[in-house]
Amino acid sequence: MRFRLFPLIIFLLLFIGCEEKTDIPRTSVNISVDYPSDLDGLSVQHETVKFKNVSSGMETEYSNSKQLSLPEGLYDCSYEANITYLKNGETVEGKLRGYQASLKVLGTNVKVALDTYLLEDKNDFIIEEIFFTGTLQPSGKQYYGDQYVKIYNNTDHVLYADGVSFMESKFVTVTKYDYTPDIMKEAMTVHAVYTIPGNGTEHPVQPGESLIICDTGIDHRVANPNSFDLSRADFEWYDESTVPAHMDIDSPTVPNLDKYYCYTLSFWLLHNRGFRAFALARIPEKKEDFLKNYLYTYKYVMVLPAGTFPMEQTAYKVPNEWIIDAVNTSVQASYVWNVTDPSLDSGWTHCGTIDGDKTRYFKSVRRKLLYITRDGRKVLKDTNNSSDDFNTECVPSLIEEQHTATDANGTPAVNVTYDGVTLKTE
Repeated sequence: MRFRLFPLIIFLLLFIGCEEKTDIPRTSVNISVDYPSDLDGLSVQHETVKFKNVSSGMETEYSNSKQLSLPEGLYDCSYEANITYLKNGETVEGKLRGYQASLKVLGTNVKVALDTYLLEDKNDFIIEEIFFTGTLQPSGKQYYGDQYVKIYNNTDHVLYADGVSFMESKFVTVTKYDYTPDIMKEAMTVHAVYTIPGNGTEHPVQPGESLIICDTGIDHRVANPNSFDLSRADFEWYDESTVPAHMDIDSPTVPNLDKYYCYTLSFWLLHNRGFRAFALARIPEKKEDFLKNYLYTYKYVMVLPAGTFPMEQTAYKVPNEWIIDAVNTSVQASYVWNVTDPSLDSGWTHCGTIDGDKTRYFKSVRRKLLYITRDGRKVLKDTNNSSDDFNTECVPSLIEEQHTATDANGTPAVNVTYDGVTLKTE
């Protein structure tokens, strides 16, 4: 028996030796953390650095930012620290965050400079769910008009939705250009802004309650038996189209959002593959002043097989300080970068694995449930990191609640959940 095992042992030793020789080279990573200059008496109590390999999804975590070593590759790097600092003469606790996407770790040594920011609770609305993929008709043809967004009061007090704007980014998360001037640290570049009307106290939302804004507030089952009813949504975005062949529908039962601006000459649809970021903001300017003072002209170079083309375009910019929540969305295999500053969102979420993925229909992204209070109020996860905060490719909440179709064959939804994952219990 021992003689039979001996060749096997030799083979295993040779195999292990070969594996050691083919190990991926490692790189020393030196991180320089840039702390906010406006925090007096800052003291770091504990810090964590995470590297996520973009190709494999493998995560490596360190408890400090010094003497790090990683296999060569492309990484997303995130930093978090528990700190104390002085505020009005008193020592208070806080949390710092930093983020850098698509970091190339190659060669012997790599230096990484990480800007950090103080994580703040805006104590305002958050995006609970985005249904951008749409549904399919029984024929398999894509159906338009039933996209919606849920806006949630995650606080313990009443919030007023009057003046809250919903926006879509101009830039896309699947293609990166060096836009100049680069204003991402100061503002989000948008090409669609729709605002909830009101005098400030017309639209109260109780703690743990949502409101729904949608594309078209009608019962879509009339046109598509695989869709659902949006005739009781809170608001719809309506566009007065200048294209006769593409006219929008103005619901008689759902009031319109106040359209600040949209790039399209017909009617607006959310990007149905999720190539953009979406955000909520409270814009303190009147519409006319915003449109006059916040136009953004930028330049970039488009490189194509046919040649190199200098480009110049315009959009609108919304200062980051006005933004109360942001969510970057993409397609899993096509994601390149975030189009908002990391202080707004240091992650991203998705529906669909590849571009054109037909399994994305009837799916939404839904914010994760943290816990339920004694009085039955759900508290949702909000860390300004959509990778951690959202469940991906969920059955949309309205499809669950109405038990409508989950696919082109008309298979009805059976379960009702809090967040697309956690089952509701009666």
